[in-house]
Amino acid sequence: MPRTSSKKLPAATSTNSSSPVDLFRSATGKAANKELERIDQLFYQYAENSSGLIDPEGIEALCSDLEVDHTDVQILMLAWKMQAERQGYFTLDEWRRGLKALRADAIIKLKKALPDLEKEVRRPSNFVDFYTYAFRYCLTEEKQKSIDIESICLLLDLVLGDQFRLQVDYLVQFLRVQTDFKVINMDQWMGFYRFCTEISFPDLSNYDPDMAWPWILDNFVDWMRSKQG
Repeated sequence: MPRTSSKKLPAATSTNSSSPVDLFRSATGKAANKELERIDQLFYQYAENSSGLIDPEGIEALCSDLEVDHTDVQILMLAWKMQAERQGYFTLDEWRRGLKALRADAIIKLKKALPDLEKEVRRPSNFVDFYTYAFRYCLTEEKQKSIDIESICLLLDLVLGDQFRLQVDYLVQFLRVQTDFKVINMDQWMGFYRFCTEISFPDLSNYDPDMAWPWILDNFVDWMRSKQG
């Protein structure tokens, strides 16, 4: 009986073709790495070589390139976005955190991002965090818990002046003439914001001293009422 001839089938060739998802992930990863490289390169344009930090001089150079004054509130907002811990200094990690979030890997992109950052900060859901951060950022010494009156006056004007011009002007005037307080702590600082957002001004009709306001605000209201006669 004749044998049935059997032909060997060729072995299946394995292919290394990647799926579209893998290709997309690879491209995204490469783009992210390139973006991070550019962010790092930008950092080192302003960093001081010996410390590896952007110091006050570097921040001034950055502000000059951004065409923003170093006392502009947008610079404080940028520090907030980076969650910078030390006033006047940016670390590489802080710089990366902020610029990655802003999608800014070049000065021109960072400059364009600042107005949107300001809008982000002004949202009620973010502003209290920014306001709290502004106080902490100005604690320049280890274990420091309060800020001198003159610095608080400048900070109030910077952070709240645009939104509550009348309240801030009177608060600053009061703080500079009163003699009971030499420094302001966090509780008092937060009280200023609560006062601006909750109290009818300048008539003060809904101010109730029994509502656990900081003593300095009781004094401020007494001072305001004495001025109003």
